Amino acid sequence: MTGRPIRVAVDAMGADRGPDEIVAGAIAAASDEIELLIVGPRGLETHGLELVEASDVIAMEDKPTEAVRSKPNSSLVVACRLVGEGRADAVVSPGNTGAMLAASLFNIKRLRGVLRPAIAVVIPARDEPSVLIDAGANADARPEHLVQFAEMGLVLSEEVLGVATPQVQLLTIGEESEKGSELALEAHRMLRETCRSFNGNTEGRDLLGVGGRVVVADGFTGNVTLKVVEGTIKTILDALRDEISATARGKLGGLLIRPAARRLRTRLDPDTYGGAYLLGLRGLVVIAHGGSSGRAIANAVRLAARGVEHDVVGRLAERLGGEKTVLESATSTTPTPQTR
Repeated sequence: MTGRPIRVAVDAMGADRGPDEIVAGAIAAASDEIELLIVGPRGLETHGLELVEASDVIAMEDKPTEAVRSKPNSSLVVACRLVGEGRADAVVSPGNTGAMLAASLFNIKRLRGVLRPAIAVVIPARDEPSVLIDAGANADARPEHLVQFAEMGLVLSEEVLGVATPQVQLLTIGEESEKGSELALEAHRMLRETCRSFNGNTEGRDLLGVGGRVVVADGFTGNVTLKVVEGTIKTILDALRDEISATARGKLGGLLIRPAARRLRTRLDPDTYGGAYLLGLRGLVVIAHGGSSGRAIANAVRLAARGVEHDVVGRLAERLGGEKTVLESATSTTPTPQTR
């Protein structure tokens, strides 16, 4: 711990379920070790948690960069500003993902040496969790960006998830090194030359299989993959529940498998982790689902606090600042913020 409570700013506005659900989640996560700052409009009921007033809201349909510039007093921007100014150690927002990226770049800024921030999602693989990076921050990327995403993912896997020796794999259309787009082929070559943990390509069908991996992709591919996986999990679990409840025999069998089914649902449910890290910044940012439940927000806050406790930002600065790789010759570019 830091010797004082970890201060997490929570953007209470912009989510599908409204601010009351977000505040309820924040309350559930509050403890002696985690102090909450709720960012929202004057008069918002926070049930005793500190309120930082923000008079405006960035909607999901707003254009990210334009909205961040035109709404400096929006809850999302104010929450990021709290981290940039050192008044909070981390920020959690279920709001517009593209706007969170833009607001983070403007107010928190990139770590030195970081080419592009990337969204890192914990994937509930069979034996131990994996990391998917990038999951949506950069729809277009260059090979050197993917190499750096791998290094950022390794820090998350080792420091927060506790994976002893994570392996890096490139998400593409085949396990063979010659499979994939020009981006994938060049990224494969660069990863092979610069990343000691690189273990070749992987396909989407294996994402939930063997764990302990850092699966690297451009943001477009990673985001599509993530949503397919989440949608498939939800469909299968819902269908299983419907089948169990359809007949008397199914209901009886359901009673017998209920403990195992609950464990499986908990492991696969995105609410279990609550959000994804936006890595590569000078402060810690967790992006939650727009439809987050109170439970998801509580877990997102805990995820943010865990990242602060394990000094993910400091570890990233050490790892990326000390590298002598092909990345040194890369030109830094700022990503174009994407909407959900």
